[in-house]
Amino acid sequence: MTAVALATACAVIFGTADFFGGLATRRSRVLAVVVISQLGGLLLVCALMPVLPGAPSPAALLWGMAAGVAGAAGIVLFYRGLASGMMSVVAPTTATTSMALPVLFGLVLGERPSLTAMAGIVLGLLAVLLVSRDSAAASGSRIGPIVSALASGAGFGGFFVLLKLAPAGSGLWPLAGARIASISLVVLLALVSRRTLRPLPGALPVTIAAGVLDMAANILYLLAARGGMLSLVAVLVSLYPASTLLLARYVLDERLNRVQIAGVGFALGAVALIALPPA
Repeated sequence: MTAVALATACAVIFGTADFFGGLATRRSRVLAVVVISQLGGLLLVCALMPVLPGAPSPAALLWGMAAGVAGAAGIVLFYRGLASGMMSVVAPTTATTSMALPVLFGLVLGERPSLTAMAGIVLGLLAVLLVSRDSAAASGSRIGPIVSALASGAGFGGFFVLLKLAPAGSGLWPLAGARIASISLVVLLALVSRRTLRPLPGALPVTIAAGVLDMAANILYLLAARGGMLSLVAVLVSLYPASTLLLARYVLDERLNRVQIAGVGFALGAVALIALPPA
């Protein structure tokens, strides 16, 4: 139950972070948003190290750095998709892809959820598919953001799996390694492509907010994955588009169709099924 609560809270915060990230990329450059937001997240990890202590080790840092490379690729593609496409389409499409990889990996490792939890997994997948439906994108004329969303989902899925493989007693060190690797990778990409990392005026506060919220969600995920089955935790975390959708609806006035509203309801049902104790 603790893992379920942590993963559910993680989903809410992830969705909020993605909303702020989408706003930031519409106001500034993608690489600048990624680097500055992740620096904000790294500062949060450093501040919380005394609160959630752990033993640093080469394994913890290496698994974290591998996760950071996958996550950096995912977040660059994700923010690019958010900047060029509808937030209420890109975010759920990314979540659908990022859900599949850790769920399959958990099942391969031998995880066997209860029948009600398996029903929750299926309902969660259906929920993400439903909230990704948008009549404005039905023509297929904006295929670029969808391709970016699919590729970023694969990166996020790899991030979840690789963090799960980090040693259990390593505290927040895997996340520190992940941020160091991802920041270094994006800075290198900016140098090679000769792109500036200077944010545009007015974008700094929302960019830092996105990074701090994203890292807070990562911490909750790490704690949930250590205490529960990856195949269940990943599904709950991947329901984060529900909060992104609601924020996009009430802040940006993006309209939701009936199918998307039904998807939000199915997401709540998936959480309830996964939270039920096994018979």
